[in-house]
Amino acid sequence: MKIAVPMFVRESDKNILEAAAPRADFYYGKDPEKLAEAEVILGNVKPALLAGCKNLKWLQLNSAGADAYCKPGILPESVRLTNSTGAYGQALSEHMLALLLAMMKKLYLYHDNQKAHQWKDEGMVTSLEDATVVVVGFGNIGRAFGRLCKLLGAHVIGIRRHKGPVPAEADEMGTLEDLTEVLPRADVVASVLPGTPATTHLYDAKLFAAMKPGTWFINCGRGNAVVQDDLRQALLKGHLAGAALDVTDPEPLPADSPLWDTPNLIITPHISGDHHLAKTWDNVVKIAATNLKHYLAGEPLENPVDRATGYKKSE
Repeated sequence: MKIAVPMFVRESDKNILEAAAPRADFYYGKDPEKLAEAEVILGNVKPALLAGCKNLKWLQLNSAGADAYCKPGILPESVRLTNSTGAYGQALSEHMLALLLAMMKKLYLYHDNQKAHQWKDEGMVTSLEDATVVVVGFGNIGRAFGRLCKLLGAHVIGIRRHKGPVPAEADEMGTLEDLTEVLPRADVVASVLPGTPATTHLYDAKLFAAMKPGTWFINCGRGNAVVQDDLRQALLKGHLAGAALDVTDPEPLPADSPLWDTPNLIITPHISGDHHLAKTWDNVVKIAATNLKHYLAGEPLENPVDRATGYKKSE
């Protein structure tokens, strides 16, 4: 069996993967000809390349997001598709918390003052204690962020696609249908939604207006969930206290985008996940190796993707 691994790997990762399939022929790299020979691909590849992968039976993504692979014509229905849900909770939730606290404590203003050699008091700040935090997309990442917010004294409302019990990481739960009702209560709105037709341009002028004045907004899910000009206007008018984006539409964000110069907006270049935190990549490789063992044993794979929604099927 030929297994192609186009994702980033360390030598220790290769040992783990090869131990899971000791009789397999492994290729590490992104050569399209080598990818085309593989029965299994462990890692994200450019979707356009998949048309040439005639031997492919299973694609294990190193990302949690699977929307690019769920579009019609990208991947035959006969090819199994799994993702790395569960690998990114720590990295993204900590990044989101850092962005939020940087805004609430005005650290970005003090950083600008430092560069300008200004000793200047920027005034009042806010706190997560007793704040209401609405987390839209309460999967692994959303729950991890909710847990951190609760530890700092916040009241957490989780939003998911379906109704269900309230997990320990939240105080209340709702669905997207409840969003306009809970937004006026929020001090913080944090979005970690995947890219699907239902979430595209979800955050528009109407939703930003539904948020009470002084709300903080964070998006670490997909850039196309936000109508960026509407967000910019909400910031320019002072309706939102601030916003932080780790994702934009398009990416990279063009140098002439007005978002760069929008006041009270922090932008990071889609780096909250990736492999910047070593633990994240440990998780990704563990998921891939575990699924590889399942695949060879003819067992059900973990993290199967529902191509109609872009979510893990069990969610």
